[in-house]
Amino acid sequence: MTRKINIETIQNIDAYSKEPNLSVDELKKAMDICIAQVDLNMNYFKDKFPYSCAKGGIYPIIENIEWTDGFWTGMLWLAYEYTGEEKYRQLAEKNIESFYHRVKNRIELDHHDLGFLYSLSCVSGYKLTGNSLAKKAAVLAADKLLERWQEKGQFLQAWGPKDSPDHYRFIIDCLMNIPLLYWTTEVTGDEKYAKIATSHYQTSICNVIRDDASAFHTFYMDYNTGGPSHGATRQGYSDSSSWARGQSWGIYGIALNTRYTNNLENISLFKGMTNYFLNRLPKDDICYWDLIFGDGSEQSKDSSAAAIAICGILEMEKFLTLEDRRVYRGSANRMMRSLIQNYETKETKPGQPILYHGVYSWHSGKGVDEGNIWGDYYFMEAILRQLKNWDPYW
Repeated sequence: MTRKINIETIQNIDAYSKEPNLSVDELKKAMDICIAQVDLNMNYFKDKFPYSCAKGGIYPIIENIEWTDGFWTGMLWLAYEYTGEEKYRQLAEKNIESFYHRVKNRIELDHHDLGFLYSLSCVSGYKLTGNSLAKKAAVLAADKLLERWQEKGQFLQAWGPKDSPDHYRFIIDCLMNIPLLYWTTEVTGDEKYAKIATSHYQTSICNVIRDDASAFHTFYMDYNTGGPSHGATRQGYSDSSSWARGQSWGIYGIALNTRYTNNLENISLFKGMTNYFLNRLPKDDICYWDLIFGDGSEQSKDSSAAAIAICGILEMEKFLTLEDRRVYRGSANRMMRSLIQNYETKETKPGQPILYHGVYSWHSGKGVDEGNIWGDYYFMEAILRQLKNWDPYW
């Protein structure tokens, strides 16, 4: 089923078309800072994990209980790929044991974020090293994700009891979780995982994306009929605005679906969502935490949303025409240069983020104008994508 949405004309198309790619030197200098910070944080976190966002510029240390813990292990795997040094693999494989224990004992997993957790920690480990425990853990995680499936509504429920009408909804973030299901079909041969992934994707694009190509954060389905009810926000400014990170999840999620399905009808969806995002960037090319805000609003930026969007654009470019590729790659280059120059840390110290000026949850006052661990991960991924022909962990 093809979803038709508005595709805005890109306002800065000439500037994007002329923006040169980042040089190897630019990218390596940025990555070397990342590696230096990862090294310090390895000693700081040891066999534990960073909290989702920094507090006062430093990550609190936690057990493996949050939805974000896979991002840290993903950073270790990125460091291993970049340097080839065994110390990163050794700690990442120790983390795999923790992730296996977590899924085997069903610890804090009654939600849909199994892809964020297990694609980056375990699918990655299996792809890079053939680690059998990583594969086992990731397949178990896919099985746990299937428990969120709502057959009548054809979606993976985000949170809460499955028999609760108040929780009968999905969120745009889940587009990043369903690649785990596609991968599981690839390694097991069982089509049920990919079938559910495709069905959830179709339900998502038909409902969570508005006609103007902006996105709701969450979308409620009718508990009695399974049909669409209404969109709402949880992280965005309002029900009618577009939460920047949610827009980025959509951009990257569409690209990853295209990777697995080769469905080129996704190109118009990608263009619609990406153009909407690009046309609302401020002067320094890094979005505010909700796209309703612009320069002069005195609101916080969300550097993590920019890093996610860059990765989505880089993933999608192989499906685009040469002309479109030049424009979208140019937009990614401008955002990337701004992140490196204005948002990446310049001085490393134990426990601190790599990427500053992100927002976790504005409404609850968590991680506002702080670094967050997914921002650090996607920033590193974006760099590595431009340094090599990278095989995604997703």
